[in-house]
Amino acid sequence: MPRSLRLRLKCITTVKSSLLRNGFPSQKILAEDLGIAQSTVSHFLNGKPVDYANFIEICRGLGQEWRDIADFEAESQPDEVLPRSAKIAIAQSSADHELAVNLSEITNTKQSIIQPLPAAAPELPGGQVDLVSRFYIDRPPIESRCYETISQPGALIRIKAPRQMGKTSLMARILHHAEQQGSRTVALSFQLANRRVFANSDTFLQWFCASVGQELGMLEQLPKCWELADLIGSNQCCKAYFEQYLLSESSPPLTLGLDESDRLFESPEIADDFFGLLRALHEEAKRRDIWKKFRLIVVHSTEVYIPLDVNKSPFNVGLPIELPEFNVQQVQDLAKRHGLSWSAAEVAELMGLVGGHPYLVRLGIYHISRQDVTLNQLVKSPAIEAGIYSDHLRRHLWNLEKYAELMEGMREVVSVSGPVRLRSELGFKLNSMGLVKLDGNNCIPRCRLYEGYFCDRLNDK
Repeated sequence: MPRSLRLRLKCITTVKSSLLRNGFPSQKILAEDLGIAQSTVSHFLNGKPVDYANFIEICRGLGQEWRDIADFEAESQPDEVLPRSAKIAIAQSSADHELAVNLSEITNTKQSIIQPLPAAAPELPGGQVDLVSRFYIDRPPIESRCYETISQPGALIRIKAPRQMGKTSLMARILHHAEQQGSRTVALSFQLANRRVFANSDTFLQWFCASVGQELGMLEQLPKCWELADLIGSNQCCKAYFEQYLLSESSPPLTLGLDESDRLFESPEIADDFFGLLRALHEEAKRRDIWKKFRLIVVHSTEVYIPLDVNKSPFNVGLPIELPEFNVQQVQDLAKRHGLSWSAAEVAELMGLVGGHPYLVRLGIYHISRQDVTLNQLVKSPAIEAGIYSDHLRRHLWNLEKYAELMEGMREVVSVSGPVRLRSELGFKLNSMGLVKLDGNNCIPRCRLYEGYFCDRLNDK
């Protein structure tokens, strides 16, 4: 096994553009998340040799299959200066904090990337599906309706589905479509906000405005808009910042994608203020031209279980999108794209285990196509500790163990043969985790894989 590896030159721009899409606005944040030196991340992204183990770890963090992007032929060559065409311009906010990718460069990169050939190697599932990936499965008519809606003045799209159902991948494609139509785009995940950001509404709104302003290169104007916060309140300051700078008359439309909005539900006071602001800004588009240039995508995993005034909530206006599981034809199409000629019976075998859950289906088909496991082995022993789903299942178990109420609720669901009625909030949370399906007011296990694994593990506790 080689001691060091480097990126293939033709993969550099694509890998760099995957930082933001995987929730890392800078190389520094990626390095801190993985616990490795920032210089190692920089070398990796610029095609210089890095330690074999670090190379694989960074690929995991960015949702890349390391075998597909590693340059094995160049593994023993000395460091070299990359050609200018292989680099993406890096913007700097400080000497020790490199931003991952300049957004204007991402636009050009997307337009210049050649679609993969049908023989493209399988991609290890995890995180957002790359914009140019041939393994993204459309769920008609959802994509076309979203593309049509986001082009309309003052558009608002709400995407709801449990975790790992493809929400972020869909949001990225809507933003990409808006960008092709001439809009500026910003994708913002609330998972990037640390705990101190949720201290109060004022701190949160400053973080929100600063995050959007930084992406658009208009951060310097923010302090001026916040000078009157004590008099007019943070909501008005936020509105003024957008009106005076981000949505100025000469600027093109702005499409904002807000991912992981569920995190705000943990802070009801902030959620009430912020979601009320979003609703107010959406309503402004009906009477003021400047706000017609503001388009919004809100992504969340669970039902809104906090009390919000119906007149102040953005969750009862706009285009609602609830992502369904894959159907039989879509699973068969995905298998075909992985080079598998499956019969209807083979598709039914896999779906009998994991249903149409996009991540579980993709993970199973990926490993079968790589010949890591056969379909028969997978169906017979899906939840063994060394199986392909073991990490996924253990992560869910670990999350349940942190919250006694959720663990008890899941134990109840898998311990009986029929639907179980849980307290609404517990049902919503288990559904948002993707562990159960809501059948009216009742819960059932999302798939046989979860039912078998958690019945075994939770009844031992």
